[in-house]
Amino acid sequence: MSDDFYRAFDRDYLDDAFNRKRSPDYRSIFHQDRDRLMFTPTFRRLQAKTQVFQAGEYDFYRTRLTHSMEVANIAKSIAVWLRGAHPEVRIDPDLLEAVCLAHDIGHPPFGHAGERVLNRLMTPYGGFEGNAQTLRILTRTIYDRGGSRGGMSPSRALLDGVLKYKRLHSDRGEETNHFIYDDQAEVLEFCFGTQDLGAVLEGGDVNDFHSIECQIMDLADDIAYSCFDVVDGAKARFLTPDRLTAWGTQLAPKLDDLQAGYLNALLEMMVTNKLQRRMNVIIGELIQSAALVPAENFMTAQTRRHAYALELKPEAKVRIKLHKELSRDLIFGSSALQQIEYKGGHVLRQLGESLFTNYLEAEGKVPLLVPNEVHRAVGAAGTKTERARLLCDHLSGMTDAYALRSYKRLFDPDYGSISELI
Repeated sequence: MSDDFYRAFDRDYLDDAFNRKRSPDYRSIFHQDRDRLMFTPTFRRLQAKTQVFQAGEYDFYRTRLTHSMEVANIAKSIAVWLRGAHPEVRIDPDLLEAVCLAHDIGHPPFGHAGERVLNRLMTPYGGFEGNAQTLRILTRTIYDRGGSRGGMSPSRALLDGVLKYKRLHSDRGEETNHFIYDDQAEVLEFCFGTQDLGAVLEGGDVNDFHSIECQIMDLADDIAYSCFDVVDGAKARFLTPDRLTAWGTQLAPKLDDLQAGYLNALLEMMVTNKLQRRMNVIIGELIQSAALVPAENFMTAQTRRHAYALELKPEAKVRIKLHKELSRDLIFGSSALQQIEYKGGHVLRQLGESLFTNYLEAEGKVPLLVPNEVHRAVGAAGTKTERARLLCDHLSGMTDAYALRSYKRLFDPDYGSISELI
């Protein structure tokens, strides 16, 4: 594919103390980005992290890995659709796939419950946010370099694509999430030539400023969530025709004709056992509801990636919003899932508090409660904040099963085998 849409500015990559200079390669830099991400333990761990239902619960349900793969494929379909009306917008499929495959690698075990627990634990030390952790992994920790960690030397376009949030933790105000870490201001400088995006955007919300690849990833993520969560919820019997009917009856006074029509269509799909097949059709319709409009901002002189805004037809927005509300109330709001989420949060909180007490508060020689390389790195860290961040890296990188085993090893008197991998 022609590279004409992208410039040297887009293909430049991070080269600093944590990211090594790249060697010449037969692949494009975006192809390298995708490969460097895909063939790492960090990416593979997504297969055992919660999406909706706890990883390993049943083969049918999606995990963070399958979700990321579905988002990547939906995003590439959106790009193909957009090119029909805008042949000059030749979005690189390798770059777009890399952005989508990377977008969730910073998420901890046990889904959003785990994210909230880690954010509370890290409040005195700069907070925790899944998107910020994704950025940290790409730029600081994805590679093991024999006793130290390093980044993957990501391209500017990849970093910009995964930067869904750009507000620094210290600038978050009353927001409890949707930020990046303060020491990631240098990534903003690399991507945009400034750390003060608010100033150049003249007071605009920095979290609303996205490259075209980031916009497409975000839409693909919304489509995947809104459609596949409904399918998984129905398969798990959290969503049944009776429950859907009762939910619709309760909301009937607030629903307009379009919303009521979408709800009736969902009910018919379930009754006739065509939900999964029809949802694939709906995904195609949502993809074809996207359009590009020209945009003008301080970056358009340097990159075409910021020269377009993605728009969605109003009826598509309504459908996505309805599906999300349905999933929130009938699936995520169910007692069974709330109990499992609570348990996951409890497990991670107990682990985190124990590790933080052991490594941040104790004096003298401390017990080795983490893998050897993590123990050494924490011991060598110069400040309490650095030690806390390294412990948070360890906790957030756990799979659901690894976290449960670690919990049992530390707190269950009847559990523990010196031969079992942790």
